[in-house]
Amino acid sequence: MVRILSLHRGLMAIAAVFCLMGAIVAPKIATAQVTAFKQAVAEAAARDDDIAAFYRSTAYAPLWTGPGEEDRARRAELIRAIKSASDHGLPIQRYDPDGVMRVLEAVRTPRDRGEAEVMLSKLYLKYARDIQSGMLVPGQIDDAIKREIQYQDRTANLKRLVGEPAARVFRSLPPRSMEYNALLKEKIEMQRLLAAGGWGPTVPSAKLEPGDSGNAVVALRNRLIAMGYLGRTNTRTFDGDITEAVRQFQEAHGLNPDGVAGPATMKQINIGVKERLQSVFVALERERWFNTDRGKRHVLVNIPDFSAKIIDDDRITLRTRSVVGAAREDRPTPEFSDMMEHMVINPSWYVPRSIATKEYLPELKRNPYAAGHIEITDRSGRVVSRNTVNFAAFTERTFPFAMRQPPSRSNALGLVKFMFPNKYNIYLHDTPAKSLFSKDVRAFSHGCIRLAEPFEFAYTLLAKQTDDPEGLFKRILNTGKETKLKLAEPVPVHLIYRTAVTNARGHTEYRGDIYGRDAKIWQALSRAGVALGAVQG
Repeated sequence: MVRILSLHRGLMAIAAVFCLMGAIVAPKIATAQVTAFKQAVAEAAARDDDIAAFYRSTAYAPLWTGPGEEDRARRAELIRAIKSASDHGLPIQRYDPDGVMRVLEAVRTPRDRGEAEVMLSKLYLKYARDIQSGMLVPGQIDDAIKREIQYQDRTANLKRLVGEPAARVFRSLPPRSMEYNALLKEKIEMQRLLAAGGWGPTVPSAKLEPGDSGNAVVALRNRLIAMGYLGRTNTRTFDGDITEAVRQFQEAHGLNPDGVAGPATMKQINIGVKERLQSVFVALERERWFNTDRGKRHVLVNIPDFSAKIIDDDRITLRTRSVVGAAREDRPTPEFSDMMEHMVINPSWYVPRSIATKEYLPELKRNPYAAGHIEITDRSGRVVSRNTVNFAAFTERTFPFAMRQPPSRSNALGLVKFMFPNKYNIYLHDTPAKSLFSKDVRAFSHGCIRLAEPFEFAYTLLAKQTDDPEGLFKRILNTGKETKLKLAEPVPVHLIYRTAVTNARGHTEYRGDIYGRDAKIWQALSRAGVALGAVQG
């Protein structure tokens, strides 16, 4: 009620100014007041090219502060939006609704009204950009977040308010994806849990398995019950029901579902509601960064989920495990989007210079015949005889050679790689190191993404351009020759980083923050005034 009365007072203050311009005011005075309003708008908007262009296009007509019903509806929707910004994980104080109301209530002259008019347009554009495309700039948080934000045109955002009902415009501003809506629901649920005290005590054990008993098992039992994975039970033993509950928990957190609460599983079980809620807030911001057309068919790689998917019309047509960049030095996989153009069957591995000089050169200095499966070539591409080179004479900077591993089943790239040419030299590929796909945390590469089922990945991609994708692929594979196979239609590839993700049933699952990027984003959100909050009841 207080908010409604405050809003009413603000709107009435603006309306009072228009009474001065009604029929009781002489034409010359009314004209002077209109001129004063327009001059104030022009001056206030002069420092913002987009806003100035908009008002010039409307002959400085009011958008927010006019006496009509549409103006009142726009004001009401804007005030409502900024007062409920926290519903989307945005900080209300960023938009200062109380300060806005004080300005509106203080309007007395046409000049006051003109300045308030531009203030509201600036506020609207700030809110619109935040909720459409995110409040933070990704690259300023972590330089491995290469995502380029597609910001909406600011003038177009203002023009929409002239041609469409205000309520419809404001409803359309947030991302419309199912993922965003699911995260909003999860936010409310996790805030309720936070208000209720969370999931209770953590489990004081590094590992528990079937057959164990005692206080640690009781703690595990109680936590699984609180999380909704286990029904009510008084057991003090790690029995079949607890084993099944652990399996379900593991599946929901991207872990190997073996039913044993080992170190990786226990780490995830002991993460509290507060940290999970932070993941949801970060995921909402990330979803705003990614508020774009992803393509009817696209490849989606979620780095912390260690997965790669081919998605057609919002349906997963193939999902496979992946290995991503190691969490050290320059190896983490960057986040960006590009277009997959072709695949290379029986690829050569052209060793990146950083690997050649930092990893292979020290070995060659000790033994010139080390890494014998790798060819060493000169600038002309000719193979160099190792016994003619004094590798000890070179440094990382002066090493003059390139290195190449010819096609083979033991090639570091396996038997196929999927190319979306980019300046980061990242691609998807096969690997001979199949054992890594059985691990819970699969961060081992130099940055590229290794696929557990690369052949099936290729068949699915080729199914759009041939009736026999497997036959086509294997005929080329069996030649043993390095062959570039172009995709008939390029496919968008999105490398994302989500620790809170929605499954096919609409439930939110959680993953580990393997590179610590989400922690950095949360810190930035927190500094900007975002608070977790808690829903009572």
